[in-house]
Amino acid sequence: MSKVFFSVTVSLDGYMAPEWRSDDQWMSQWTRLQDYMFHQRFIRNNLKFGGAADGETGDDNRIQEETFQRTGVTIMGRRMFDLGERSWPEDAPFHTPVFVLTHQERKSWERPGGTVFHFVNDGYESALRQAREVAGDRDIRIGGGVNTVQQYLNAGLVDEFHLAVAPVLLGSGLRLFDGVDPASIGLELQEALKTPRVHHLRYTVKAATPAAT
Repeated sequence: MSKVFFSVTVSLDGYMAPEWRSDDQWMSQWTRLQDYMFHQRFIRNNLKFGGAADGETGDDNRIQEETFQRTGVTIMGRRMFDLGERSWPEDAPFHTPVFVLTHQERKSWERPGGTVFHFVNDGYESALRQAREVAGDRDIRIGGGVNTVQQYLNAGLVDEFHLAVAPVLLGSGLRLFDGVDPASIGLELQEALKTPRVHHLRYTVKAATPAAT
């Protein structure tokens, strides 16, 4: 069965997204948080930034490419979709089905390159059931935003996750693990890797070990 995972960048003080003050300020903070991504050749090619030979090809790039290759389906929230719809190239950077959690009804939206957005109105469990039907032998990525990741964590539906910890302090915003019940989740570190730009941490998720009495 496909694994369910997420792979996100967080600030050193634990924020996955900055606090919204204005569109310009939010984008400035978010770009600072995600800075290492925009230097990677795979990301630059996928977003149609510059030429095919532009960008770095080290461990950061390898991890991004491996994440893309393992992903057969992405699930995301409506806010993340709305932000991306304004900024992704016409050939959206997924090339797989994408299920968008939303309260608004909308027909599926097909983009060049194999990305098809499906809009799910009946909750995160329904989105996961539909994702499993089309994932094949690849995995299911919970793309974000914060609330969407938290829903799947709290429901015990995440098998593993990867954090890229950026050397940035945001001070406020949306923390990845706020609202997540720490008593219900156990973590096992699988990998810790330092690159010149970020620290990569990879964990498997399991049921928490009961506290000793």
